[in-house]
Amino acid sequence: MTEFDQYGLHMVGYFSKEKESSEDYNVACILTLPCHQKKGYGRLLIEFSYLLSQVEGKLGSPEKPLSDLGLLSYRSYWSNAVLEALILFMDDPTEHPPSLTIMELCDRLCMKKEDVISTLQHLSLIHYYKGQYVICLSSEILDQHRKSMSRKKIRIDGKFLCWQPKDWSKRGKW
Repeated sequence: MTEFDQYGLHMVGYFSKEKESSEDYNVACILTLPCHQKKGYGRLLIEFSYLLSQVEGKLGSPEKPLSDLGLLSYRSYWSNAVLEALILFMDDPTEHPPSLTIMELCDRLCMKKEDVISTLQHLSLIHYYKGQYVICLSSEILDQHRKSMSRKKIRIDGKFLCWQPKDWSKRGKW
C-alpha cells in the first residue's frame, strides 16, 4: 500500500497472503511502517484481506498466533465489523423479528466462526439463555457504534475491486 503526495508514492505498509492455505488464512503477515501507524492503514489492510476472502468465497482468518499489536488491531477490526453487520441486520425492515445464526454472521463477514465467537465474547454480546446462545444488543451499544461508524475515514469499496482468485486445484503437475 502506498500514500501519494507532491513528492510521489511512498510505501506505508503491506500484507502477504498464502496462495493456498490449508487453514484458510487470509493473511500470513501484515505490516504498517512505524511512521505511518495510527493512520488507519493497518485496519484498511485487514479490511482488504477480508474483501479478498469474500471474492474467493471463503471464510478467512489471520495466521495465528497473533502478536500483541496484531491481536489489538484484529480485535478492533473484528469488533467494528461484527457491530456494523449486526446494526445493518437490525436496521433491515425485512428482518422482523430479527433472527441470525452465528454461521450467517460469519458468511456476511467472511470471518471464521472462532473469530466471530471470540469477538462476541470480548464485547459481552453473547449469552446462554434457556439452552441456547443468544446475542444481546443494547440500544446504548448500537447508538455508540453508529456514532463511531460516522467517524470512519478510510474504507474500501469492494465494487471497484478487479481481481480474480486463481484456482490452484487446476494447476499442472510440476
